[in-house]
Amino acid sequence: MTFDQVPYDTAWELQRALVEERLADRRPDTLVLLEHAPVYTIGRSGQESHWGGDERILREAGYSVYRVERGGSVTYHGPGQIVGYPILRLGHFFAGPKAYMRALEEVVIRTLAEWGVTGRRIDKLTGVWVGQRDRMKIAALGVRIVRGITMHGFALNVMLDVAPFHRIVPCGIAECRVTSMADVLGRPLEVSLVRRRIAEVFAELFGLDWTEQESGCANRSIPVRSASAAACDHGVRARLDANGGNP
Repeated sequence: MTFDQVPYDTAWELQRALVEERLADRRPDTLVLLEHAPVYTIGRSGQESHWGGDERILREAGYSVYRVERGGSVTYHGPGQIVGYPILRLGHFFAGPKAYMRALEEVVIRTLAEWGVTGRRIDKLTGVWVGQRDRMKIAALGVRIVRGITMHGFALNVMLDVAPFHRIVPCGIAECRVTSMADVLGRPLEVSLVRRRIAEVFAELFGLDWTEQESGCANRSIPVRSASAAACDHGVRARLDANGGNP
């Protein structure tokens, strides 16, 4: 299965459609995994100082720019970065968003470990980081809860060119440095293998069984993974506790 670079507005439209379907119980819990064409997105806590205050400069440099409803400030998405959009009924797994965010971080941390990369959390800084003294961000998170249904999600830098982050204050964190798995390991990686492992780890942690399908949006077909309805009753808390990832 191949994944093209998906324009951000196409994936955003798809997310909204999936949320409505999940609200109406017309689809089970779903995970969308894709790569975006180059784009900057600005979340609810974005401040003009985080991107220079003039979006036109970013657009004139060849990037799309979108103001979105997720939490967090400004970030960059592009080829070589795996973006995950879980469309889940949150109450099936957690009482609130904080524990959910810790679970998403755990998915990334366990995926990184498969390639010998040690990811970690930093108190009060959402996301996944690598390094001790010279900490660098390797995955960003930002979500939105719509009447109990999640949207937006996480972005893991695999083979991403991180230069576009130099134009912004990533996630609104002063002096934040961004890296990728390829930079940490000093070698190229097969993005599709990392993507597949993310799906497997996500399913393991959330107790889900995937059924792969395609969802059409704006004349484009995007592969998504939907969970079997019977598996939606499985909780994730015990799985995290047993493996040292208690959120």
